Amino acid sequence: MTESQRVHPGPAGAVACDADETFPSYEYTEIMFPVPRLGAGLQLLGEYKGSGSTERKYLVRRGDGQVVQLSQLLYLVAEAIDGVRTTDTISHRVSGRFGREVSADNIAYLIEQKLEPLGVTVPFGQEGDQVRGPTNDLLLVLKGHRVIFREQQVARIAKALAWLHRPPVVVLVLLAALCIDFWLFAVHGAIQPVLQVLEQPVLMLAVFVLIVASLVFHEFGHASACRYGGARPGCIGCGLFLIWPSMYTEVTDVYRIGRAGRLRTDLGGVYFNIVFVLGLACAYFLTGQPFFLAAIYLVHFEILEQLLPAVRLDGYYILGDLAGIPDLFGKIKPILRSMWPGRPVPAEVAALKRPARIIVTVWVLTMVPLIAAELAYMMWNLPRLLSTSLRSLTEQVGGTWFAFVDGEIAAGLVGVVGSFMLVCPLAGAAYLTVRLVGRLVKAAARATEGNTWLRMAVWGGVVAGTGALCAAWLAGMTPEALPRQPPITPIIQPGVPAARPTPSAPAEGRPSPAPPDSFVPADSPSEVPAPQPSPEDSVPGKAADASGSPSASPAPTTPKPMRTSPTPRVSRASGSPPSGVSSSPGPSSPTPSGSPSPLETPSETPSESPSFPEN
Repeated sequence: MTESQRVHPGPAGAVACDADETFPSYEYTEIMFPVPRLGAGLQLLGEYKGSGSTERKYLVRRGDGQVVQLSQLLYLVAEAIDGVRTTDTISHRVSGRFGREVSADNIAYLIEQKLEPLGVTVPFGQEGDQVRGPTNDLLLVLKGHRVIFREQQVARIAKALAWLHRPPVVVLVLLAALCIDFWLFAVHGAIQPVLQVLEQPVLMLAVFVLIVASLVFHEFGHASACRYGGARPGCIGCGLFLIWPSMYTEVTDVYRIGRAGRLRTDLGGVYFNIVFVLGLACAYFLTGQPFFLAAIYLVHFEILEQLLPAVRLDGYYILGDLAGIPDLFGKIKPILRSMWPGRPVPAEVAALKRPARIIVTVWVLTMVPLIAAELAYMMWNLPRLLSTSLRSLTEQVGGTWFAFVDGEIAAGLVGVVGSFMLVCPLAGAAYLTVRLVGRLVKAAARATEGNTWLRMAVWGGVVAGTGALCAAWLAGMTPEALPRQPPITPIIQPGVPAARPTPSAPAEGRPSPAPPDSFVPADSPSEVPAPQPSPEDSVPGKAADASGSPSASPAPTTPKPMRTSPTPRVSRASGSPPSGVSSSPGPSSPTPSGSPSPLETPSETPSESPSFPEN
């Protein structure tokens, strides 16, 4: 999972201050004309081109990386501040550019009441230039950033790779990728290389290394596209997205360029995934190793994941840049409020252009029901998910440990990868649940503040719903845990048995199930119990005893060889007999009490029973 990281201007940074704004009476008594200063590291990015708003928006980036969206007047004020000009001088400069008289008192008001709370300017009287402003506490955002490639390194590599974004090269790459996909999926077959890799732990590790390399190359696609469009890429690093390790590229500078340049940057990562696929195909044609084709197959899933607009991945930024809205999640609440009958349209929605409003509305109407349905489904199936996941995790960790103990290093390392794949979703779901519940509680407390009856009704509904859900869990109304199944890819789960043993003591009145490696031949009468062995039958060489098959009549004193069907092989991975073979007595004829079941009759034959040809 990767992310083209931008610190987006969110609701806290969206300040509306148009030309018709009236300023209250405001003046300084202690200092008539103070000298304002900008915060340390503040950068003026300029106008947000291709904005979906009806008004012109301008962007500045604070020293902490947070981008703030300003109106034209506020941006002109911030642009005129240089640490030397007083508010009186700034007022003359801003008035000439804004086309309207803005007094020194107006400038002082805008600085102290608008720019200072946003962390754009330093408070009057403060000695240092370090300021702190509001940040967007986003739920689905990358946390714990760690730099891997510094800005200077990224700039050099991005410059060397920028030629790949030239239109003729892009066309050739896409045509070559279409040919490779047609050959792999329609001619050669994409599943066979994956199955071959699953049989060898070393090849699994090689594919894992290639996937990590594709993630790194993906990020350089964003950086090189940013460089090709005229913006300056930042560092490349990694962090945690919910709990999954994820990489990011700092490309906030793309807000200075047009919409086409931003879209090129958004698509640059997926485009470099396609370039990486061509490199893997060349490696396969040179070496003939199937794990290169398996890596191509998995990279396609990476591309599909990146294009989903549900979370802050490439698809989210592509949709946001098409609409001209940097923060789609910040528009969910205003859009839903605008659809409520009888309520006025919020200013944030009314200020959007019609195409941008349509795109955002369709996105909200699609994503909100999907997210709500997914949460409801997860809560209903929570006991099933927890029990199945914890059981699988216990078996996975135990099998991986014993693989290392037995000296199977490659299998143990692959088992570690499998354990990691189980731990991350559990930890991520727990983290997301805690954060989401906390936000819902705070939102409910704010919405019901000052209204005791409404707060009691809300909490009463929450308690009733939680109680009903817990009662459904305890009563067994929700789906039960999945039964144990053999692993589909045993190589990822070392030590986990490929076939599950059946219970030795079946329930009363129920037929005895067949063991995974045994079956009853189709032409054998399972209704007749096996005869009790007699002393004479213990003579070696008797075919009836050697086969261990039941007989329709008592064995004669001098038995004749029985005809039996060739014994088919039962796959241990499947855990079930082949089609057309009965694995237990029929329900209409249960095994008589006191007599051994045909499937439980001990056999003294070797593993390979002799078979006789059909007459």
